Amino acid sequence: MPIQEILAKIAKGPKASKDLTWDESKQAMKALIEGEATPAQVGAFLIAMRFKSESVTELAALTAAARQYVPPLAVPKGTALVDVPSYAGKQDTFHALVAASIVAASAGATVLMHGFDGIPGRPGSAGVLKELGIAVDSAPHVVADELRKKSFAYLDIGLYHPPVYRFLEMRQELGVRNVFHPIARLLNPARASAQVVGLSHPPHFEKTAEALRMLGCPRGFIIRGVEGDPELSLSAVTRVLELRDERITPLGVGPKDFGLPFGHSRDMGGFPPAQREKEADLLRRILQHQVQGGPKDWVLMNAAMLLYAAGKGESLSACYPKAKAALEGGAAARKLEELTQAPVGAAKS
Repeated sequence: MPIQEILAKIAKGPKASKDLTWDESKQAMKALIEGEATPAQVGAFLIAMRFKSESVTELAALTAAARQYVPPLAVPKGTALVDVPSYAGKQDTFHALVAASIVAASAGATVLMHGFDGIPGRPGSAGVLKELGIAVDSAPHVVADELRKKSFAYLDIGLYHPPVYRFLEMRQELGVRNVFHPIARLLNPARASAQVVGLSHPPHFEKTAEALRMLGCPRGFIIRGVEGDPELSLSAVTRVLELRDERITPLGVGPKDFGLPFGHSRDMGGFPPAQREKEADLLRRILQHQVQGGPKDWVLMNAAMLLYAAGKGESLSACYPKAKAALEGGAAARKLEELTQAPVGAAKS
């Protein structure tokens, strides 16, 4: 189907527009990535999909097609790997997900975080990771080495999948997000068996879980996360959908599930974009077990969630003591020190 016919199908208006089939969606992705579509057609497609809203089949098919353009990271089978997309950026809270990922990695999980730092006024995870001294611009083969040897790595989506990054960057030109933002969250560069996806847009909630199921994800967690990242809240019950063995189960997860009291929103408070060094210092002190109270509890909750996703416990509550022991016993601090060492094979990138 020519791109003009695809546009005609999705852009006829609220009552006349129709969803694309699986094959039509893959044809659309081919036209976008391979340059068959003109700039005007690319913009028309992105805006039309924005107004129509992608269906489950479209989201799954577009993601499957995007995956075919780059090989997955070479990570050994059997690795307790969790895919953690971080694309939302922060305005009001600190990046608990960064510290939680390091704690989880020190307690037996392997965590691949991927994203980009391209949203004005909303600093992403890459900036604070860099401030901590952790590599954020390694080539994909180096990232795979880091995962194998250190159990945590960050992958810049622009270095892994330049076409997807190009379309993400079009947000600045178009003024709104487009279908590539949910696609990026679902890319799963290492084909991890567990994906933990954060969302803030309610219409995408069930849709994303269904798309993961259609893509054959063995275990997925869709989280109505803090500011859109996959983080459980310390001050409220967080809505979660768990995908396991093709069954989707709704959950309401709060601090009480970890034996903790509700915290205050100020316990999650962040820093202005120009003060990344202060945020990095907070995360460093948390990982070195120098901070007590709400910020520590928030990190441990989310570390337990990642350990549960990695299959390191039968329940969220069972994973919390493992996260707590890793932090309080010094394993998390040692993991941070290990991660600040130069990436293995970096000279070859």
